[in-house]
Amino acid sequence: MKALTDLVQRHKRGEGVGVYSLCSAHPQVIEAAMHEARSSVTPLLIEATCNQVNQFGGYTGMTPVDFRAFVHAIADRVGLARERVWLGGDHLGPNVWQKQPSVSAMAKAEALVDQYVSAGFRKIHLDCSMACADDPTPLPEPTIAGRAARLARIAEAAWQRAGGEAPVYVIGTEVPIPGGAAEELAQLTVTSPESVAITLETHRQAFAAAGLDAAWSRVIALVVQPGVEFDLHKVVDYQPEKALALKASIAGNPQLVFEAHSTDYQTPKNLEALVRDHFAILKVGPGVTFALRETLWALAAIEDEMPGIAEPSALREVTLRVMRENPGQWRGHYHDAANESLDLAYSLSDRVRYYWPHPEVARACGKLLENLHHRPPPLTLVSQYLPRQYAAIRSHELDPGVDALLRDGVAESIRPYLRACGA
Repeated sequence: MKALTDLVQRHKRGEGVGVYSLCSAHPQVIEAAMHEARSSVTPLLIEATCNQVNQFGGYTGMTPVDFRAFVHAIADRVGLARERVWLGGDHLGPNVWQKQPSVSAMAKAEALVDQYVSAGFRKIHLDCSMACADDPTPLPEPTIAGRAARLARIAEAAWQRAGGEAPVYVIGTEVPIPGGAAEELAQLTVTSPESVAITLETHRQAFAAAGLDAAWSRVIALVVQPGVEFDLHKVVDYQPEKALALKASIAGNPQLVFEAHSTDYQTPKNLEALVRDHFAILKVGPGVTFALRETLWALAAIEDEMPGIAEPSALREVTLRVMRENPGQWRGHYHDAANESLDLAYSLSDRVRYYWPHPEVARACGKLLENLHHRPPPLTLVSQYLPRQYAAIRSHELDPGVDALLRDGVAESIRPYLRACGA
């Protein structure tokens, strides 16, 4: 993936550039991001996670080949050239199967990596940091590195069969919980330079022992904890002064940058500081679907205010009812019964995102957009519930149609990343 390697090298030469990685499978989120990429003339890195997309379908029901076709179809509709869409695999390893013995979990992880690379995903995050059912806890660093090298060998073989550009790799064992923390956070421990050195050396040795020197030369990033995270209702902001030693630990490495996970909800200033401090790959997921949910519910509130709509969508009510009737995607994350209604509707972890494909929710969402297509909302209601979009309409920067309102509401959460990355 030469374009991404070149971007990393530009950063290492002192240019204030980076790339954000969109971790979402929602079509309207992806479409909004593609419109922004087209207008800013930038590439778009889209990553699927192991639990989202895998050989068994994941929670989206898509295999890697399916996800590639899904993303490319949106790109074709938007008019974004496919070569400007970069596909990555996030947390590829035994995570989905960690309750199984390591032999079976790693066998499934090998098949997972094989399918991702064979399908054309070329940014591969090898994450073997979790202990399986028969492993000691915590898992020793040499075991983590050895398993990552084992998966890298599978990735290299899949690339050789499939052809195309060579994959690039991201490694790292201090990986934040995907989707944000379930408990309230007070403070975070920033990764130490000593941990960085140990991780790099154990992985280098493991790759060398496996005869993967060529693959090691394409390791572009290390996942560490810069001190950013979010819990259900609070954001832990990046504090550059706490990451000075961490920043210095990678500054002299000609090959590597840091990858920062859980950057959702950081301020624009914080995102710019992260890129400046060599966190040149910024991951975002729930923060963008949170913006989608905010915008859809604002549109639903507009619908409620409008007279003469024969069949209101009741989107908010339908969504929350479906979530309560099907609690599997949030029950293990929301533990405070007194705040359950608040968490369901407004949590920063945005467990709502798992319910948009549900048939009842999808129908309600479609009905909402159909109603507002047929009866465009008056600007007075747009001003009340979507004031930033109202201002853009009044300054002739935004079309007043419902599709443009929804797209712009999502895009607001993306633009700070584009600016921080030098777009």
